[in-house]
Amino acid sequence: MSNVSAYAAQSNDGKMQPFSIERRDVQANDVQMEILFCGVCHSDLHAVKNDWGNSTYPLVPGHEIIGKVTKVGSDVTKFKEGDTVGVGCLVDSCLSCEACNDNLEQHCFEQATMTYNSKSDDPGGVTYGGYSKNIVVREEFVLKVPESIDKAGAAPLLCAGITTYSPLHQYGVTEGMTVGIIGLGGLGHMGIKFASAMGAHTVMITTSEKKAKDAKELGADDVLISSDKDNMKQWAGKFDFLLNTIPVGHDINPYIKLLKHNSTMCLVGAIEPLDKVNGALLISGRKAVAGSLIGGLKETQEMLDFCGEHNVVSTIEKIKIDEINEAFDRMQDNDVRYRFVIDMASLD
Repeated sequence: MSNVSAYAAQSNDGKMQPFSIERRDVQANDVQMEILFCGVCHSDLHAVKNDWGNSTYPLVPGHEIIGKVTKVGSDVTKFKEGDTVGVGCLVDSCLSCEACNDNLEQHCFEQATMTYNSKSDDPGGVTYGGYSKNIVVREEFVLKVPESIDKAGAAPLLCAGITTYSPLHQYGVTEGMTVGIIGLGGLGHMGIKFASAMGAHTVMITTSEKKAKDAKELGADDVLISSDKDNMKQWAGKFDFLLNTIPVGHDINPYIKLLKHNSTMCLVGAIEPLDKVNGALLISGRKAVAGSLIGGLKETQEMLDFCGEHNVVSTIEKIKIDEINEAFDRMQDNDVRYRFVIDMASLD
């Protein structure tokens, strides 16, 4: 085992502070990496504050990890020292159940091991995430990062990226389709970039007219102000697919009206109860409402390769590790464009 510098929350007061953790020794199928950058996900703040009631302290967040391989186990074949790699939300699963065999490790029937705050045989009894100097992960859960893309901007791809890419990919978004991205934030801005890169006519759907300029700069072809009833009527029945990134419960009925027949709205933001859904809106036009959770390892690698080909990365604000508490405060106030990324060189 080795002692590793990190930042951790000691309680649900939401405050991070320097901490020392232990990492396991590198096993035969393990990859050890020095962490270069770690994205700051809203899930990190939820976990730190125990908003979901399952946090174990001390808690070291971080599941948007970009690093450089420093050591590999004797059985590792995919990676070598010096490779640029990534680790997302998962670090283990059974790899043998029906879901894992379908490359959906995030839905493992035996329950996937998350990158932080999951029970583990590792030192400390839980997994510790990317707000640290290094990490040891089994080879199957390590991803190759294209050398052509910005490493800091690539970090949020490991969560925000795959969360938005997966449904766009699974529902066949392509050139000639009209796709709406609902909500412009950490997820929504990635949705715009991916849908645009896939060739779709991309429409940002937002309540804020102030975000229209940003949306266009990110690649949106049009902006629909959802608080404008006339504007919503003009776009009714025009969308082949809607990606809903709103992070809290809300009324989805007005958005269902925007769908064409035989079309789907996929939720990736709100992991809580929604307001009542009018079944008539689904039955009329054979419309569907679905959900999606990150992506499996195969699809995440495909996403990273797509980003390398199309030069897609997140729009970020780079911070030092001792600025994380301020970043959490700003994130809670929606004051970030559009993801914070920690430069881990700032961690002594």
